[in-house]
Amino acid sequence: MFRFFENLVDPYVAYEEQDRPPQRLWPFIWDYSKPFRKLFAVTGTLTILVALIEVWLIAYMGRLVDLLASADRTTFWDDYGFEMVAIGVALLVLRPLVQLVDVGLLNNGIMPNFGTLIRWRAHSHVLRQSVGWFENDFAGRIANRIMQTPPAAGEAVFQVFDAMAYSFAYIVGALILLSGSDPRLMLPMLLWLGLYLWLVRWTIKRVGPASQAASNARSQVTGRVVDAYSNIHSVKMFAHNEAERAYAKEAIEHARETFQTEMRIYTKMDVGLVFLNGFLIVAVVGWAVWLWATGAATVGVVAAASALVLRLNAMTGWIMWALSSFFRNLGVVAEGMQTIAQPIELVDAPDAKPLRLEKGLIEIDGLSHHYGRGSGGLDRVTLTIRPGEKVGLVGRSGAGKSTLVRLLLRFYDAEAGAIRIDGQDIAHVAQDSLRLQIGMVQQDSSLLHRSVRDNILYGRPDATEDEVIAAAKRAEAHDFILDLQDPEGRTGYDAQVGERGVKLSGGQRQRIALARVVLKDAPILILDEATSALDSEVEAAIQETLYGMMEGKTVIAIAHRLSTIAHLDRIVVIDDGHIVEEGSHSALLAAGGLYSRFWGRQSGGFIDTTEAAE
Repeated sequence: MFRFFENLVDPYVAYEEQDRPPQRLWPFIWDYSKPFRKLFAVTGTLTILVALIEVWLIAYMGRLVDLLASADRTTFWDDYGFEMVAIGVALLVLRPLVQLVDVGLLNNGIMPNFGTLIRWRAHSHVLRQSVGWFENDFAGRIANRIMQTPPAAGEAVFQVFDAMAYSFAYIVGALILLSGSDPRLMLPMLLWLGLYLWLVRWTIKRVGPASQAASNARSQVTGRVVDAYSNIHSVKMFAHNEAERAYAKEAIEHARETFQTEMRIYTKMDVGLVFLNGFLIVAVVGWAVWLWATGAATVGVVAAASALVLRLNAMTGWIMWALSSFFRNLGVVAEGMQTIAQPIELVDAPDAKPLRLEKGLIEIDGLSHHYGRGSGGLDRVTLTIRPGEKVGLVGRSGAGKSTLVRLLLRFYDAEAGAIRIDGQDIAHVAQDSLRLQIGMVQQDSSLLHRSVRDNILYGRPDATEDEVIAAAKRAEAHDFILDLQDPEGRTGYDAQVGERGVKLSGGQRQRIALARVVLKDAPILILDEATSALDSEVEAAIQETLYGMMEGKTVIAIAHRLSTIAHLDRIVVIDDGHIVEEGSHSALLAAGGLYSRFWGRQSGGFIDTTEAAE
């Protein structure tokens, strides 16, 4: 039975991804609700039916009181026996059946799947964002919004059916019941309803913004805490425990203050609700008793009216909390939309086709990128790298080397100029197809918090175990991998490496990252300080691997240790965003320019990055 309801909607159903999701709250929720709309309609109808059955039950209790007061005890079962049995069957069979289907649709069909669908699509959307987008936010805050928005949206939907639709149908049914007994009984209830709706409006107007502020404050706390945890080595190294505590306390205190503001609204709401409910009981029951005393109403009317207002008295607090929860959760969703509804700015062109790489010719034409600042980065750079050519990039920190590599990978779109690979503008090819053709080993090689095998397989997921081991051996990683063991007892290639690979040394991380690129075997290779984390003995062995990897590939190598790139076909010197020199190692030394000064001022084989150009 449960599986029937749970399988009514597939949260992973295929859908058309949007680069620009709806930016307003209700269109956003409505868009995500598309697979559930028919289910919503059926559930809403059944919820209203459940509420009307409850009102009818109270009305029938009033009729039963009148029957007992007026009927002859000796003939009661003869006169009303069939009716009593029919009512009993309805209460024991039909009412539970309607309730079963209603709660099955809501609790099992909608609730688990709606939040799952939002989380899945939100995560998929965020994964499509550019590297620059992630660099502008806390990873912890992004993750927090991905996690808290789906349950908030699910809870909002739950309140629509469980409380709002039910209470609306119940109040309408109560008014009809009272008007059927005596129209005058509607007057105090209508007055109460007007005051109640005013209180609801007052609460909702304030709780939505307060809830969004509190949710945003919680996300800020998460962002700061995760930032400290993910950089715990720096925190410990610089003995900044107290500074991090103070930094977190500032956000935690702000979260407390915003939550206090939110809860003050609820306290005022509760106090107002007590007064309104007292008025409802006194007005409706008192008037019903007065009508009975004047002979205008039966005892059954008084009993039904009393039962109805007592039920409403119990429901009003629940309804108010449900409405408040509804708008509070909408506030959480609105806050989450600041992340999960942001447009994808770096997208494939409408006519984008897969990159067809035949030779590996790279042409950089008038390339400029300043990260929107008007300075820094690259300025009108033109460079051609021939197929199979090995080119070294040299320059001080901030000269523009990394910017050039990021633009080549299309982590950003260039502000001006173009990059072409085998004649194809990379701005007009599919991003994934571009990056599949490029292997890169970075100076800071972060690993996934997964097994060693999974990390190496990231280079080529369909590789065999033998190919994984062969790649690890070429990267001088196989021997130390066999000695690994994590806290759960997993060993070798099954051992988990920890978040960002923190359980490994820098050299071990670098070698696993190198094995990943070896396995990928892409025709274009980028080396960004690829051996910087290795000791001299391992570096010498790895250099042999790198030389082998370079065979037949177009290579771009960034290095501060000039001895590692001196043998390359050509060296390009970048300074302040411009190419200032290029040529072979020997030619540049003979020229006596910036490269020659770098070579002459090396300490331990590294560029003096602080020396100003003359």
